[in-house]
Amino acid sequence: MSLGNPKFHSPPSFLLPYFYGCQTRIHFVHRQTRQLHRQVTAQIPPPTPFVPDPKTFLTLIGRSLLQHAAKIPTWESLFSLTSSQLRELGVEPARNRRYLLWWRDRFRKGEHGIGGDLTNVVDGVGEVRVVEVPKQRSAGVEIATAMLSPGMRKVVVNLPPEAVGSKSLLESAKPVTGVKVQGAHTIVGPHVEPVKGTNGSVARIRVKEGMWEQRRGHKVDGGERRKENVRSKRAAQERGTLR
Repeated sequence: MSLGNPKFHSPPSFLLPYFYGCQTRIHFVHRQTRQLHRQVTAQIPPPTPFVPDPKTFLTLIGRSLLQHAAKIPTWESLFSLTSSQLRELGVEPARNRRYLLWWRDRFRKGEHGIGGDLTNVVDGVGEVRVVEVPKQRSAGVEIATAMLSPGMRKVVVNLPPEAVGSKSLLESAKPVTGVKVQGAHTIVGPHVEPVKGTNGSVARIRVKEGMWEQRRGHKVDGGERRKENVRSKRAAQERGTLR
């Protein structure tokens, strides 16, 4: 006896709401997954001359995260791994994972530490120099001084030596954040290495481990969560001692 091709029978009427509800939920999950994938891909910022790869990023933010560089081999993985995935890879303790995710979010927003805005970098070293650029025009009369030409101001820029003579490049150059000119021509700021023979007018900023690190605060009386309990116990002990 031939059974023929089996026919599809619609589910009983009392199961229809559940049947179509499941289909709707499945389509919703698939759609959300695709949207999440597009969002994660769109949120991966481009590497920069000062931070070209994950190893450099982990070096800069410190807290011994450099030891996990082999577990995060690509730029895409650095900005797409979740906290659970980082835990599976062995990034411990949990506060280090939170710290990494926090710095990752800052970098996405264009927030960085010293050197993060350098555009001319060779082997992890950016050279900065003091130059004079035009001031914004004002109604007052500009007077020249021994340290400054009239109508000019001194800023620290990240330009190669051959570009210093180019007026257009000087006017378009952005001042380096985190450093300033002290006195006539001395560059000062964190992690600044003056170049010998330049009287402090030229310096280098070099990638170093922990130079962007946010130091952990010292817990007072066990931290915020335990502070009241610790202080009440201490007060009870002091009252017992006075009796």
